[in-house]
Amino acid sequence: MAIRRRDFLKYAGLGAASLSLPRLARGTDTASIYDLERFGNARILHITDTHAQLNPVYFREPSVNIGIGEMAGRPPHLVGRAFLEHFGIRSDSADAYAFTCIEFEKSAGRFGKLGGFAHLKTLVDRLRADVGEKRSLLLDGGDLWQGTGLANVMQGGDMVEVANLLGIEAMTGHWEFTYGEQVLRDNLQRFKGEFLAQNVFLTEEAAFNDAPAFDKATGRVFKPSMIKEIGGHRVAIIGQAFPYVPIAHPKRFTPNWTFGIREEELQKHVDALRGTDKADAVILLSHNGMDVDLKLASRVTGIDVILGGHTHDAVPQPIAVKNAGGTTLVTNAGSNGKFLAVLDLAIDKGKVSDVHYHLLPVYSELLKPDPGMAELIGRLRAPHVTDWSAKIATPDRLLYRRGNFSGPVDELICTALRTELDTEIALSPGFRWGVTALSGQGLTMEDLLAQTAITYPETYVQEMTGAQIKDVLEDICDNLFNADPYYQQGGDMVRAGGLSYTCTPTGAIGSRISELKLHNGKALSASHRYKVAGWASINGQQGAPVWDVVGKYLRSGRMFQERLGSGVTLKGVDGNPGIAGQG
Repeated sequence: MAIRRRDFLKYAGLGAASLSLPRLARGTDTASIYDLERFGNARILHITDTHAQLNPVYFREPSVNIGIGEMAGRPPHLVGRAFLEHFGIRSDSADAYAFTCIEFEKSAGRFGKLGGFAHLKTLVDRLRADVGEKRSLLLDGGDLWQGTGLANVMQGGDMVEVANLLGIEAMTGHWEFTYGEQVLRDNLQRFKGEFLAQNVFLTEEAAFNDAPAFDKATGRVFKPSMIKEIGGHRVAIIGQAFPYVPIAHPKRFTPNWTFGIREEELQKHVDALRGTDKADAVILLSHNGMDVDLKLASRVTGIDVILGGHTHDAVPQPIAVKNAGGTTLVTNAGSNGKFLAVLDLAIDKGKVSDVHYHLLPVYSELLKPDPGMAELIGRLRAPHVTDWSAKIATPDRLLYRRGNFSGPVDELICTALRTELDTEIALSPGFRWGVTALSGQGLTMEDLLAQTAITYPETYVQEMTGAQIKDVLEDICDNLFNADPYYQQGGDMVRAGGLSYTCTPTGAIGSRISELKLHNGKALSASHRYKVAGWASINGQQGAPVWDVVGKYLRSGRMFQERLGSGVTLKGVDGNPGIAGQG
């Protein structure tokens, strides 16, 4: 069945009446679905947090994304039906599948995978052609180079080639820094666009030792911004890298650099762009995370739009934030290549007078893959396909990661660590990257690497007292639920295998975690020492890579003999629309 553009927009998207759509078939003439009404005189395209997913993926959005304090009940902390109601999306639509967790597995069978750089290339080229030459700009918000086995082996080099072919003109970074300074700089030598980061500076010692920097007078390591003339107007793009790189990751990767939000430096730079450089529009390309960006927008003036990333929040409409200088729009464009944001600016008399914004799901079944990009992806993957494509297990349940407290992927990793390393408890970091696997579909090593491929994957076993375990949980919980966004670092709660506990997200610092029990129901003793397995430690470890440990477990067939479960009980959040089924 051919689906006309207006039918699709009416029945598969925002503010539409209910209608059940058939599976969208590859080859259907649906190119016009992505037609956008021509508006303004400058188009900016934005992707973020693709995590090196070259091919289309399944990715289930969270069923738990709790907002605390002022953020309770506000985007991005809406999930499920609360999200659909807020944004006017029909529950049985293709957009409901793209933006929420509702009936995910059923909808996956109807609408297929999203993303894929060959499909993204087709869409980007179309949207750029629609507005004409020199009237558009393509930006990447970071986490482009990491997230797959291929990216890990090639240290992001594959994604540099892909970014160049896609036409990315500027990017900022986060996981890119975990390859270390030399690899980062080598990759940037080959990148045809600009790497922007106004908030990365040399340490005092590095400056004294004359370490490389973009501006040695200020100590800025990278170019902070660029100005591009689009449609005859000067559009400034400022880069804001992830502010907490040396805290969230091993400091050995970036020993010469300091990070941070750098509000004061950002305000000075915006003022200079508006004044001396006479920018007509100022855009912040941010990897702060959405809650941080919302606070930043209330405090820094002169920014028209923040194109945000890091927290993987797919938010269909910008949020307007008032500040002393006017209003800043804050966006976040999801993850894994599922979405392409389109920001159309009307610039008149030296300022932005109006904005149109669309966050377009990249439905792979509605977009023909670009032949050149498909050939490049095939060539990059070819040396590894044989080694990584053999089936190692077939899951009997949906495997996904994203969610504040739990996900079957990390429950599986914890079970594997406990089993293979013979420990009572296992901890797995609350990463938000990692794609979804449907039940009954074979898992390969490539799938496993898409959940675990980092530059510090070593497993470990150590003894920890019950008090130390509680302290770890409390510390990470405060990072997730601190009422001040500037004390949040993104990510989700550490996953704990062999352990259950109660969490009160609205509680005071140090008192959110209670009722800790081992899997046998015995209360955790504060003074007793327990064997704990884990991976992705910021301290150097010597254990086997986590993918080898989990792979061994999966091949043993024990996956289906173990009970998976998070064991987390929530208190104090009844009615919170950041929990599916509530609000």
